[in-house]
Amino acid sequence: MKAASAAVFRKGIEENRDEEEEEEVCNVFDAEVDSQTQTTSSHETKNNNLKGFFTSLLLMEEHEKQNQEAQNAASRREMSELQSNYRKRARTMSDHYSDLTDHYADAVDINRKKSRASRAAVASVSAAVTETEAEGSEITGSGSVNGTGQQRRLWVKDRSRAWWEECNRSDYPEDDFKKAFRMSKSTFELICEELNAAVAKEDTALRNAIPVRQRVAVCVWRLATGEPLRLVSKKFGLGISTCHKLVLEVCKAIKEVLMPKYLQWPDDESLRNIRETYESISGIPNVVGSMYTTHIPIIAPKISVASYFNKRHTERNQKTSYSITIQAVVNPNGVFTDLCIGWPGSMPDDKVLEKSLLYQRANNGGLLKGLWVAGGAGHPLLDWVLVPYTQQNLTWTQHAFNEKMSEVQRVAKEAFGRLKGRWACLQKRTEVKLQDLPTVLGACCVLHNICEIRGERMEPELMVEVVDDVVLPENALRSVNAMKARDTISHNLLHHGLAGTSFL
Repeated sequence: MKAASAAVFRKGIEENRDEEEEEEVCNVFDAEVDSQTQTTSSHETKNNNLKGFFTSLLLMEEHEKQNQEAQNAASRREMSELQSNYRKRARTMSDHYSDLTDHYADAVDINRKKSRASRAAVASVSAAVTETEAEGSEITGSGSVNGTGQQRRLWVKDRSRAWWEECNRSDYPEDDFKKAFRMSKSTFELICEELNAAVAKEDTALRNAIPVRQRVAVCVWRLATGEPLRLVSKKFGLGISTCHKLVLEVCKAIKEVLMPKYLQWPDDESLRNIRETYESISGIPNVVGSMYTTHIPIIAPKISVASYFNKRHTERNQKTSYSITIQAVVNPNGVFTDLCIGWPGSMPDDKVLEKSLLYQRANNGGLLKGLWVAGGAGHPLLDWVLVPYTQQNLTWTQHAFNEKMSEVQRVAKEAFGRLKGRWACLQKRTEVKLQDLPTVLGACCVLHNICEIRGERMEPELMVEVVDDVVLPENALRSVNAMKARDTISHNLLHHGLAGTSFL
């Protein structure tokens, strides 16, 4: 019995032990499963993180690729536009070049024909010259021949004179001629006839002389336009040095031949008419001329630079200016009756007046006894020069007198405006040398007088507004009698109803 119970007890213990071992095994397996589950989850997390990282990289790379493609497309469009514009410009330039080529080809053909004709003419002249020489004689020097029968060779540059030949035609339009030369055909013909004896040249064995009409035309066109000599050369088919020489020769002839005839002091009958006209304009009696001094710009001279420096024009224009002066007395019709040309631009108006021949003739010769020349504020009051009041705080009488004097001065300023407008060379610095300038300026004034006397109308757009700074003289009142006479004139203007009221 005891043995059976013990066996049963042992069996129960062994079963319990087996159950415990099974539980331990299950626990160990569960632990292993849990650890494996944790490891698997951590690996899945890492994999997810890596997948997200690679996905971001792929997105960034895709975005960058899209941006690059957009930039490439924009670059291709810009390049396409540039190429299109280039092709258009190239096509335009090619067409323009083709037109120029055709034009110059025609010109070359024309010039070649003219050149052949001129060479034939020169060869015939040369042959005629050689025939007159003694046979067998030896002639030395450039272009010479020895008795071998070789002809002398001459070379003359062939230039086109088409423009001048067109202007010189009898049926050339009057308006176009006047626009080019600032005068009508009839006035131009008159000048050519007057200067014919002074400027005409004879033909030589080598070449024909330049006609008088062309000589005068070169000078007048140069003065009227102020264009440089190289353009004058192209217009008239002459050399630059030839054009420069012609301008000076014709200006000298105008000064010697035409100035004594067209620019002179009026005679007694003319003075009476001038006095009446000026008195009707201003109410001031015995005025025989309006005097004004203007400046002509020049290139800085090589000598006495400081004396020609125009300080007032430099300060006003903010540009260094050098000038030469022209003082003129003008009649009511705008015609110059007296000139003083050539004094430096730094000299004030009163000093220029003192240097003039008019000043000597009036003070010493009694040229203007009992008569007035109306000057400006820059001139002194003399026995024969009447000027406006320049002091401050003027009375009504003095204001009225100054107003009437300004009307007389306006005549001279407008005459200078037409002079500079008609002859544009006076508006810019010229290429003429300083020693030749008085001759050229005098020729311009004489031509101005001829145009004014003949009633040549000038286009309004050519008119130039004359602006010259006035410097008051240090000694403005130099005659007591003139002071009294001026006060009397001022009193009569106001109290006899001859003065205007614009000064009020």
